[in-house]
Amino acid sequence: MMMPKSVTSLLLLSLAAVDIQAFLVPSEGHSHTVLKASVEDKSSTSKRSLVPPKSIDELMSQEGETGELYDKNVQKTYGRYPLTIKNGKGSKLWTADGREFLDCVSGIATCALGHSNDELTAAITNQMKQMHHVSNLYLIPSQAALANWLCENSVAEKAFFCNSGAEANEAAIKCARRHASNRGIKKPIILTAHQSFHGRTLAALTATAQPKYHQGFGYDDEMVPGFRYVNYNDIDSLKAAVKEINEDDGEGLAAIMMEALQGEGGIVPGNFEFFQTIRQICDETGALMMMDEVQVGMGRSGSLWGYENLNVEPDVFTSAKALGGGVPIGAMLAGEKAANVFGPGDHASTYGGNPLACSAGLAVAKYFSDHNVLDNVQARGEQLEAGLEAIAEKYTDLLGGVRGWGLLKGVVVCNTNVTPGQVVQAAMDEGLLLVAAGKDVVRFVPPLIITEEEMDAALAIFESAVAKVDATHKNLTP
Repeated sequence: MMMPKSVTSLLLLSLAAVDIQAFLVPSEGHSHTVLKASVEDKSSTSKRSLVPPKSIDELMSQEGETGELYDKNVQKTYGRYPLTIKNGKGSKLWTADGREFLDCVSGIATCALGHSNDELTAAITNQMKQMHHVSNLYLIPSQAALANWLCENSVAEKAFFCNSGAEANEAAIKCARRHASNRGIKKPIILTAHQSFHGRTLAALTATAQPKYHQGFGYDDEMVPGFRYVNYNDIDSLKAAVKEINEDDGEGLAAIMMEALQGEGGIVPGNFEFFQTIRQICDETGALMMMDEVQVGMGRSGSLWGYENLNVEPDVFTSAKALGGGVPIGAMLAGEKAANVFGPGDHASTYGGNPLACSAGLAVAKYFSDHNVLDNVQARGEQLEAGLEAIAEKYTDLLGGVRGWGLLKGVVVCNTNVTPGQVVQAAMDEGLLLVAAGKDVVRFVPPLIITEEEMDAALAIFESAVAKVDATHKNLTP
């Protein structure tokens, strides 16, 4: 039986997502019934008002509420200390409840100029007043100027900008694969080192040769194909891996990617002969020598770039963290061998090289040049190393060797019954912020502008904390 047009219309209205209240009523003068309906458009009444954001000032004044919001709304990807940082200046931070801390974490090697640096603040404030972002479809003077400064002060010829260290390393990985493809390699292999750390994105995570970071992120227990691992600073391990790649039909060495100094792996500096061998292998095979400078670069080692401490020149290196002094920015820097691998459309980043981030990078670069920051890094690095060695010699049951470059230093916790986290917590209780590295190292990464007096204070607080941990441990040991 044909459906009456009135019923068809009502059904169509229902499909249009309006509220239909329908009922059957007798039709006047007819034996059949008709369907009547009232149609109510609730589009205006169903709109929900936006919930306004909470006031930061109120959160700072209400003890515990920030932590409650974290528990409720923030994914637990970090094990966070219950400190609510309110403000900072130079190498010092203050919490919402008024406690003062000497900061030897600096956002994990990020706030190179410390906190609330006047020049950095002025640069990003002035840029915000003009414009903070435009597309890379157009010319951005601050991006061009920062790229020029980076290239003039390194082995690079061209820069690609992004937003983080992981993204910079992803760009390097893509560059290595495209470069290998241009050489006719169908199965490109990138060598990285055990205990390395290159980022949390999938390819960078695969390059990070630490199984604990891979767990749960593989496909049939496999990560991104095309990576092999060698022992850091082990020439025999390196040569064996290269030999295996060369003997496999179809495979080819695309790149060797290493940190000049392993940071998250426990503050382990690169070995001169190991990196010279990498350079030689890359020259012989045509592969790219790539250096991850995300943590050690931008002056933290006492040289502008970590590779300068090893007397080698990479084909590609990456930077982030201190590059913007705490404003998110990353860069993949390429020398002659890799400078023109990418063409339009091969790689991109919406925010990469935006005016705000690049103005921050230029402010950091200018401050480095105007204030001889590298000289301070070298002097304070020597002061830190001497102080840590003296403390380690007094507490030999607890502390071992001191290692690292410049203001990227680590002291080994040699007592297997004490964790680096316990030492970090004890220092925090005394007013000093530190961070662990690897399974047995306490890491010092203060702002690069830390003063001699502040370093003396940091060492004194650290010794006090170590003494308390040592005493507690001895009292607990039968």
